[in-house]
This record gives sequence, structure tokens and C-alpha cells, in this order.
Amino acid sequence: MARDITVYAIAGDRGTILAIAKEHKIPIPFDCQDGDCGSCVVEVEHLYAPTKYSKYGIALTEEEKETLKQLGKITKEEIYEAEVNDMPPRHRLACQCFVRNEDIMVRFAGDETLPAQAPHVTPAAKIFKGGIKLKTVDEFLGYAVKIEDDAATHFYELAEGMKACGNDEVAKLFYQLAGFSRLHLKEARERASALDADVVVPPDYVWPDQATPERTSLMAADASLSRLDALKAAILGERRGYEFYVAIGATSDNPDVTALAKEFAREETEHLKILEASITREEWLLAHPEVPAFD
Repeated sequence: MARDITVYAIAGDRGTILAIAKEHKIPIPFDCQDGDCGSCVVEVEHLYAPTKYSKYGIALTEEEKETLKQLGKITKEEIYEAEVNDMPPRHRLACQCFVRNEDIMVRFAGDETLPAQAPHVTPAAKIFKGGIKLKTVDEFLGYAVKIEDDAATHFYELAEGMKACGNDEVAKLFYQLAGFSRLHLKEARERASALDADVVVPPDYVWPDQATPERTSLMAADASLSRLDALKAAILGERRGYEFYVAIGATSDNPDVTALAKEFAREETEHLKILEASITREEWLLAHPEVPAFD
């Protein structure tokens, strides 16, 4: 990158370099996220490691080792050290390298001028002229309040249901998502503090299927849901919320509504990136059960 950026991983976080980079908008190139394509190769320098044995040991997977060999990014000596002494090589795949309790410098090559990519949205979302069209800021904020209130209530009810079924891991995740929605709700209410909520907040019947965009799919109520399945169910609702704000911003005739809609869409983008990074981490852990989890 053109400049160094310092980021910190939360203690106990099991994320990869790629997951943390996504969370902090650091544009490490990537594609498959399975260790096969090699597009996310990075150089990792361990700071404050006077000898090679000062570094944390690693378990280099066969997929990562083979990909690095094909790229010419790992030497025979590094392969020996990784296989015999569990010592990390200089180059790693960001999607395979877990962050540990140590200071590291990560370098990578890429298009430094490439702007951050927004979540995918179908072309129809920007030109669709039917459905909901908001004309005033008051009306827009009323809809935003309804969306976030419904999302917070929905995730809390899912969390309570999972807790009652004994699925504490997924219940904890849904409680966290409910908390995120409440923060968004608080912001929307503060912006709409001067509005008469009974008049502005839309009823359920104005929405397609009588459900606001950020509600998850029915699968989210399955008591046997895994953490990964819950994340995938949650991201569906976040994408719909993002597409709703994109569509409003692209079709409104009021420039103030357009500006607010774009702002809310950017905030939804942050939520999407967090969920995408969490999904990447869960998929990696499931694909590599031999790697111990460091909590």
C-alpha cells in the first residue's frame, strides 16, 4: 500500500489476515478464499522476534504449501522448517494465515488506486421505478426507523428462541446482531426526533410480503442451526437492507433523500463486511479442523 496502516485484532479473535483486512477496509487482493488461487499472497514480517524460534509455531496446510510452491514464494529450507519445526515461512496466503498474539508487518502487492468495492447489487435495483418511492426526508427516516426496529426485534426473538432450544452459540450471535440493529435504530430515531412516529412510521402492509428488508429467512428459526448457517441467514437480510437504501437513493427525486439513503447504504456496507469476514473465518475453521482454535 502507499502507506502503512496499523490495526489490532481483538484478544481471542480467530480471524485470518484476510478477514481482518476486510474488516478494516485494507484492499488485499483475493478470490477463492480457500488457499487454491494464490491471489492473496502476502509477505509477513514478525516484529520483535530476535530469532526464528521467537515466532509462534504454525500448522502449514498442504493446500497453502503447494500454492506457495507454485508461486515460487517458499524455499526448500522454509518447507523443512515448517514441516519439522512448525516455523512460518516469509510468504503466506492471507486467507490461510491466522493472526496470533504477536506483532507482525504484512506487505502485499495490488492495485493501490483501486477503490473499495461496494457489495454487489443487481442493475435493476438502481433503475426500478415501482414499489416504494420516498419523497421527503421525514418519510425516509420513518422507513429507516421501521427497518431497524423490526430488525432488532427480529434478531432478539431469534436469540431467545435459540436460547430456549439450548443452542447458546447461535443465540449469542443473534443477541449481538440485535445490538447492532439497536445502535442503528437509535441513530435513525435521533435523526427523526422531531417526527410524529405514529404518522410517519409505515405499517407492515406497505412492504413486499409484509416484511421489512432486513428480516432473515425462515431457516434462521431452525433450532439445529450452526453458527455458520446463522451468519449466512443474517447476511441475506443485511443485503436486502443495503439494496433497499441503494434503490431509494437511486430513484428519489429529492436530493436530500438521496444523500441520506447513500449514507445509510454505506453503513449497511460496514455490517456486510463484518458478516462476510465472520463467514470467511467460520468456513476456514470448518475446512481445517486440524488447526487448534485459540480463544
